[in-house]
Amino acid sequence: MEMFKNAVNWFEIPVKNFDKAKAFYESIFDYQMPEMPMGPNRMGILLYDQPGGGIGGAIVAGEWYEPTAGGSLVYLNGGDDLNSVLNRVPNAGGAVVVPKTLIAPEVGYFAIFQDCEGNRVGLHSPK
Repeated sequence: MEMFKNAVNWFEIPVKNFDKAKAFYESIFDYQMPEMPMGPNRMGILLYDQPGGGIGGAIVAGEWYEPTAGGSLVYLNGGDDLNSVLNRVPNAGGAVVVPKTLIAPEVGYFAIFQDCEGNRVGLHSPK
């Protein structure tokens, strides 16, 4: 069996109202989200270190994209302390589902929120 460096190469968070979702993610991560068309779909790129080999993802609106709270759970990087991002979620139109919770001292913390489109999304941070 081949061992891969990463389990994930790319991820996409489905959205219906692209402009509203883009504003939500820009608000909680405090940056201007770059847009990229992909055929008939609209993509908003979540920031990551592509030149350094980082793994990224995007919000995507298009024919095959349906937001859901019951699908796969993606954990986004919450920076050094995920509360910086999590604390902005309610004012941006989302809801905190699971508050910042210790996994283990050597692993860090996680939290789960629901975005403005109804997706469940996780956060992870070392502190």
